[in-house]
Amino acid sequence: MTLTSTEIETFVRDGFVAVRGAVDRPTIDECRRQLWDLVSEDPTDPNTWTEPVRRMDSPITPAFTRAAQAAALTEAYDQLVGPGRWQRRVELGNVAIRFPADTESNDTGWHIDASYLPPDASRHFVNVSSRDRGLLMLFLISDVCADDAPTRLKVGSHQDVPRFLAPYGDGGVDMFELCGVMDAAGALDSPDRGEAVATGAAGDVFLCHPFLVHAAQSHHGTQPRFLSQPGLMLTDQFDLGNPWSPVERAIVASL
Repeated sequence: MTLTSTEIETFVRDGFVAVRGAVDRPTIDECRRQLWDLVSEDPTDPNTWTEPVRRMDSPITPAFTRAAQAAALTEAYDQLVGPGRWQRRVELGNVAIRFPADTESNDTGWHIDASYLPPDASRHFVNVSSRDRGLLMLFLISDVCADDAPTRLKVGSHQDVPRFLAPYGDGGVDMFELCGVMDAAGALDSPDRGEAVATGAAGDVFLCHPFLVHAAQSHHGTQPRFLSQPGLMLTDQFDLGNPWSPVERAIVASL
């Protein structure tokens, strides 16, 4: 299997695990080439890199489908979420291209991702059983070193989130409201939680607990950084009364 028992327990403790080389290099390089075709910036001319970040939806092409359905990842999804409980993706969701520009992007705050839109709501919510979302995934579509705006990860922060979510019950809470409450309590940017960064080679994928607190950062390198961050969505919802998957076990242990 993709993940060893030690890696699974590391995921439960820290909230993430890296699958190195999850997507083969020719496939991920083709994904990056196709993304360059969708933006006005020229990959060979830094003078055209005037904005700090470009966002777009991943195209649905054979290369992106191969990346989303790489065998190493589907095995890991089964290990962390459970066989038959997750939706097979054919693309890689939202893509952020960060450029080494002089201006700030103003989107670098700590947060967790929401997962569902309740009826009549204008913003997405999250609840204590992580309704609809099994994982947050970070696909490195380019090589990413420490200066290339790697996503920041608050190690173990997924253990802080459930106690703030529990009072809202199954109905959940607006993600922005939750982040405000956690931030006021000093839990969102808790100084006693260590920080890691999602660095590696193109084709590496970080599989993160859906409650992991994370943040973008400014680019201080020389080459644009390509990253997609889709969710692994659920077909069968988590049951905290019978927590057998690692994602569920981490939530219940925190409560």
